[in-house]
Amino acid sequence: MAAKIISGAEVAKQIREELKREVDQLKAKTGIVPGLVTILVGENPASVSYVTGKQKTAKELGFYSIQDNQPADISEAALLALIDQYNKDAKIHGILVQLPLPKHVNETNVLYAIDPKKDVDGFHPVNVGKLMIGEADYLPCTPAGIQELLVRSGVKTKGAELVVVGRSNIVGKPIANIMLQKKDGANSTVTIVHTGTPPEKMIEHCRRADILIVAAGVPKYVKADWVKEGAAVIDVGVNRIGMSESGKAILAGDVDFEPVKEKAGLITPVPGGVGPMTITMLMKNTVKAAKVAAGV
Repeated sequence: MAAKIISGAEVAKQIREELKREVDQLKAKTGIVPGLVTILVGENPASVSYVTGKQKTAKELGFYSIQDNQPADISEAALLALIDQYNKDAKIHGILVQLPLPKHVNETNVLYAIDPKKDVDGFHPVNVGKLMIGEADYLPCTPAGIQELLVRSGVKTKGAELVVVGRSNIVGKPIANIMLQKKDGANSTVTIVHTGTPPEKMIEHCRRADILIVAAGVPKYVKADWVKEGAAVIDVGVNRIGMSESGKAILAGDVDFEPVKEKAGLITPVPGGVGPMTITMLMKNTVKAAKVAAGV
């Protein structure tokens, strides 16, 4: 029997409806409107697309939102000064600097300059440290979205063997830490495999996973014979593998979807799986930041 498809689009829609009610209640109770600024440096087409989607969602939810476009040659000092300006702006509760940045700008310096209380991406070392000890203010958006997909799909996480393929700071490490916490929707037995794992060991670990989260950055990397019968498979990868006749990009995940879906119990598609959740969780973090600022 083919796996049940976990629709990130449907789950994201549910969460956004919940957030819209929270925003309306916050406005009615305190007069505070969640404020989000997205800072875009240069005109990278992918980055433009990403921030456009974020701003569109913010406005749909009733946020006070600012799209701050800066030239590609902005100096690092000027960008840091801009961030400091938004750190001090009481109407702004969330600050997001779209990555990647031009090579002359140190991304670490920029991310560290954001007030941790407004770091709705969850990348500041203060928030990363809080995540490690189970006291995170803001979870990184993609990993948080993965956890929501698992929980809302009824996947049992407590005591489950969970294997993460990939150890990036954006997905692999944080989702591993989120899922091992002694909390509802987590409490899993977690293993991370990566480029340093021998191939035979990689397959061995994947085959025993009740939950397999793949963020390898390699199209169709995980094969059907790596997957345990009935496992929940979360595919984080988005890889361009060609162009259609109409000029539209053909996308593939990090999982060999068609054969794996015949073996898995649940699986996320690409596109339409993890992707829609990332922006939604950014909005959730911003609403939380606004509530903290309002003292509610």
